[in-house]
Amino acid sequence: MAELPSKMHLTSHPICLRIRRPSVYQDEKQRTWLHLVMETRGVLQVRLRQEDIPSGHIELTTNPLSSSTMPLMWTRKPGSQYLDSLHRFWRIVHHIKENGVEEMILELMEDS
Repeated sequence: MAELPSKMHLTSHPICLRIRRPSVYQDEKQRTWLHLVMETRGVLQVRLRQEDIPSGHIELTTNPLSSSTMPLMWTRKPGSQYLDSLHRFWRIVHHIKENGVEEMILELMEDS
């Protein structure tokens, strides 16, 4: 019997990601996403990894430090893009599910 692939490319992306506390976003399905900011070849990227965090541990943050460094929200737009609360566009580099864990990488578009 053939083994199912452990890595799948996903085409259904979260509609909205809202910050809940530093380094934690929550989507419209109440799933939590941890983020890591990276710079690749001089381009700003954010790696989002879907990880379950118990709801009792999630608080809405209004921390000015987190809001100034990361957007408060991303909203999905047509064409595999997100618009953040700072009016910048991000393209989806990839969105995969590997061994049951979702990971999405967003890249800040040059025109933003």
